[in-house]
Amino acid sequence: MDLAALISAAGLEVAGAENVSVTGFAIDNRKVAPGTVFGAFQGARVNGEDFIPAAISAGAAAIVAKPTAKIEGAIHIAADEPRQAFARLAAQFFKPAPEVIVAVTGTNGKTSTVEMTRQIWRMAGERAASIGTLGVTTPDESVSTGLTTPDIVTFHSNMSGLAREGVTHVAYEASSHGLSQYRNEGLSVSAAGFTNFSRDHLDYHKDMEDYFAAKMRLFDEVVNDDATVVVWTGNSEWTGRALEHARKRNLRVFTVGEQGETIRLLTHTSTQLGQTLEIEYDGQTRTINLPLIGAYQSANALVAAGLALATGGSASSVFDAVARLQPVRGRLERAVITQAGAPVYIDYAHTPDALESAIEALRPHVKGRLIAVFGAGGDRDQGKRAEMGRVAAENADLAIVTDDNPRGENAAAIRSEVMAGGAGMREIGDRREAIAAAIAEAGRDDIVLIAGKGHEQGQIIGSGENMRVLPFDDVTVARECAAPQNLGQGAGT
Repeated sequence: MDLAALISAAGLEVAGAENVSVTGFAIDNRKVAPGTVFGAFQGARVNGEDFIPAAISAGAAAIVAKPTAKIEGAIHIAADEPRQAFARLAAQFFKPAPEVIVAVTGTNGKTSTVEMTRQIWRMAGERAASIGTLGVTTPDESVSTGLTTPDIVTFHSNMSGLAREGVTHVAYEASSHGLSQYRNEGLSVSAAGFTNFSRDHLDYHKDMEDYFAAKMRLFDEVVNDDATVVVWTGNSEWTGRALEHARKRNLRVFTVGEQGETIRLLTHTSTQLGQTLEIEYDGQTRTINLPLIGAYQSANALVAAGLALATGGSASSVFDAVARLQPVRGRLERAVITQAGAPVYIDYAHTPDALESAIEALRPHVKGRLIAVFGAGGDRDQGKRAEMGRVAAENADLAIVTDDNPRGENAAAIRSEVMAGGAGMREIGDRREAIAAAIAEAGRDDIVLIAGKGHEQGQIIGSGENMRVLPFDDVTVARECAAPQNLGQGAGT
């Protein structure tokens, strides 16, 4: 592909790019081959500009970097935001792309919302996929794992690959990291969802304002000029501010929830295995029997319904599909019912707000005690740890603090910070032992919530060269601990 044509299509201007053939894109110099466009970016730990000579030696045809970068032997595509320029170029190289693309941002609920959107599209007969924390979920339900928002090259390569497989509709998670690092640029995004906003990732963003600004890049810059944004109308001031961003750009707005003007939630009633929603849409009242428990699950489902409607779905097919949604892996997923009759749920909740929402979701179904097992990750926002402890101490009947992914920090010190948030919590460091203890203690009328890791298949210990990922799946461990021969036994048994 001709570099000059790519540069022009991306809206950039660079001299001397004529008759230069491009064979690929890379942000890792070890993946550079002759004809590659190499992105040299400043990272948290390394500066990509240090690897420009190695990339040129490997045959890089062009280097995307800041104007001050020293480049000899390759075309310099200079940009003040080189990540953004690189992404726009990559989007032009990785063709075709799916016809309908939607993005979802927010602190919690992104994974569930994109997966529910995919399910609604699939039930309407579309070839649909989702990209996010669970990986890439294709029309045949196969999943390949990855980052919430993959790197720029992987993201565009995935999109193009899906299109070549006949996928026409894709929903992806737009994380704050991905948005701030321009990993999603260059695609035609016809609709976007905003689920909620609360504290998270303050180890990366300097404060809540910086975190929110990263999220709002989706509305301000990424979506099409004629896009529709679907916003859950919670009571947070952030919701109103998100709507201000959308309206400032004259985007079409769908509001959803109890104060929603597009999809209004009139009543919400918990049932034994789900909930009954009464909604109003387009002047018509509808009753939906949602086969998922938890108020926040209904919020995610209705935002997904809004995205499906915004991209051409009919009301009858969309709301019929909502009533047939399947649970999302690691999101209030019922892993097992113990021998005593207590259901055990697994949830990805790893922020104070998400933990509180998960507990609130289960509370209507509890006749006895709600037993919560949770922890906090290492090398992440330390300020949320005590707040998570407070939420668990105040809202669960028994809170067991255990290890999550300690990474490079001292696991006992992390648990201590969590336990400083409230009184009466129990500390069991070994996660398997903590899960076993909760299951052994749970009676017939109790419910066990195991929070923090959700779909994850490993526990991260150490960092850098000393990092190890130990196989660990909360669902599998819960089932093993609930097996008759294991009741009452802990770790190492």
